[in-house]
Amino acid sequence: MPQPVISTRALRKEYRYHRQQPGLLAAVRGLVHRTRETRVAVESLDLTIHEGEFVGLLGRNGAGKTTTLKMLSGLLRPTSGTVSVLGHEPARRRYDFLRRIAVVLGQKSMLWWDVSTSDSLRLHQAMYDLPRTRLDATVDELADLLQLRDLLDIPVRKLSLGERMKCELLVALVHEPDVLFLDEPTIGLDVVSKAAVREFLAALNATRGTTIILTSHDMDDVAELCRRVILVDHGRLQYDGDLPDLVRTIRPHKRVMLTFAASAHVPALLPPGVRLVDADDSPTGSRLDLEVEREAAQRLLAAAPGWGEVVDIEVRDADIDDVMRAVLAGEGA
Repeated sequence: MPQPVISTRALRKEYRYHRQQPGLLAAVRGLVHRTRETRVAVESLDLTIHEGEFVGLLGRNGAGKTTTLKMLSGLLRPTSGTVSVLGHEPARRRYDFLRRIAVVLGQKSMLWWDVSTSDSLRLHQAMYDLPRTRLDATVDELADLLQLRDLLDIPVRKLSLGERMKCELLVALVHEPDVLFLDEPTIGLDVVSKAAVREFLAALNATRGTTIILTSHDMDDVAELCRRVILVDHGRLQYDGDLPDLVRTIRPHKRVMLTFAASAHVPALLPPGVRLVDADDSPTGSRLDLEVEREAAQRLLAAAPGWGEVVDIEVRDADIDDVMRAVLAGEGA
């Protein structure tokens, strides 16, 4: 087996703080006597990620996702445990490590508000000591993929949120990193901008083999991009594997939507393994939402024409948001 790009063992990060009661007297008292407490953000986290993987790092707010990402990129030093990225200890922030990674934080910008993206690119050229010919070739390729060629010389403050995010990606990738860390890259974007960013990231991973670690609360990002998901809760690893396997384990039933030309005559006793979730019935048509055990799907489809004229059938797995809620509520995985 090749050496992993990212490896952590018993990774732990804790924050120490003091709790202060409200009021002037409590503030004065806190100057001489403080109640110190410790909050564990990441606990005993073991990860192994290989070259070219596109991994979704998932969990609720405060689960430890961003803290983990910051430790992997060297922005935070672990309290204990070991972490290796591309053979380096990230917290040492050595130049030969930093030039091989990139970090894009959806809520923090690398771009200057009053200058153009082109000016930011010149700064990054100096930071990473990039030859001008290499910089121009990379910018041309990325600008075409992101459809940014006409926007590079416009001040950042004049760009839309979606355009700014695409410029953030271009600047982050101009030195052609081997590993890309993304924290909520599509936050606040409209549907069109999200689709453009997803398409670009998928192409980047497929054509360049860039290893990408993504945190997102948008399950559509995860479903479309990530072949593997890592789920953390309270800083601990809860699941590591394929997203379809997680869906089948937590929600093994199919959802079947049947649309009838007229009002359907649904029997009181449905086929075994079939449960009616919702029904929208009217004289002009009916729509049934059914939860079906996988082995019962054939029985349902055989019985449905007897209830009325079927004009449409939609079969899908459980909603990913529902699966995530179930996992975080403690339902298996």
